[in-house]
Amino acid sequence: MKDWWGATFPQGRQTVTITDANGHPVKIAYGEKGTGKPLFLVHGVASWSYNWRYLVDTLAQHFRVICFDAKGHGFSEKPLHPETLGHQAVELERIMRRLCDEPAVVVAQSLGALVTLATAQNNPELFSELVVINVPIFLKKLPFWGMQLLADLPLDLVRIADDMRLTKLFAPLMRQIVAVGRREVVFDPAQITAEEVYWITYPYIEFPNALTKTAEDLQHAAREIQFLVQNQPNLIRNVQDKLSAIATPTLILWGAQDQWFPFQDGEKLHAHLPGSKFQLIPNCGHDAAANCPDEIYSAILEFCRTSPPISLGTSKEGV
Repeated sequence: MKDWWGATFPQGRQTVTITDANGHPVKIAYGEKGTGKPLFLVHGVASWSYNWRYLVDTLAQHFRVICFDAKGHGFSEKPLHPETLGHQAVELERIMRRLCDEPAVVVAQSLGALVTLATAQNNPELFSELVVINVPIFLKKLPFWGMQLLADLPLDLVRIADDMRLTKLFAPLMRQIVAVGRREVVFDPAQITAEEVYWITYPYIEFPNALTKTAEDLQHAAREIQFLVQNQPNLIRNVQDKLSAIATPTLILWGAQDQWFPFQDGEKLHAHLPGSKFQLIPNCGHDAAANCPDEIYSAILEFCRTSPPISLGTSKEGV
């Protein structure tokens, strides 16, 4: 099949090196398209830049679109060392500083949106506008059984399967599991195609250590969710408690038919985020970027057009 990066971005897939949350250099894959105000696209867990396939071209007509794969995801580096809890927010900040020297619009979906909220709380100078989509901020469990399965497996066992490249051997089964899971995140199952499933799963089947890093992140997430439910200290509660500190103009978008996180969570988030706007998208599931890109695009443009300018500090030097 075609090279998605080469077909989507004028310079194809590029890489930038950051220092990760463990203090190690790590290569991050990204693509750029368009000119003007910078706009970052931030994907969720077990995903990669392909998640934004229907929005890159349209948004690039108005913005300098920067689309990257988080560490351990997609085409970015997948280091062997154990991860620090909350590493995603640290690394998002460092990616933004390396690729941009002015406040940016950030559009983020699912876990990427939760990470982005945490980053915005600690680094407001990086953000001009914030658009968060279907945020897992009031969840009580991992939403998909396949995620829970990976979270429950011993990480050493997952690593052995990864080292033996069993993902390639069982590629048809993995794609079938993802295809079933896609039915939970799109409103219209007719949108699910073999090509889509192929590209969604491609990095996790083809690249060593991809499955291990996904399992590790899911295990962290499952543990934090358990602590949240048990009212013990956790990173999700930290984000919840600091929502009122976010001064960046924020648009909350939510799929009315999100089966993973109900739209009432979006209304609750709106109530806790002073000055935020909330928009419910009809006939739209959890993967809103793929499910209803036209509505997402229109909402972003309107929001950025009408958002009042805010006073932000000067960006720090790239890490």
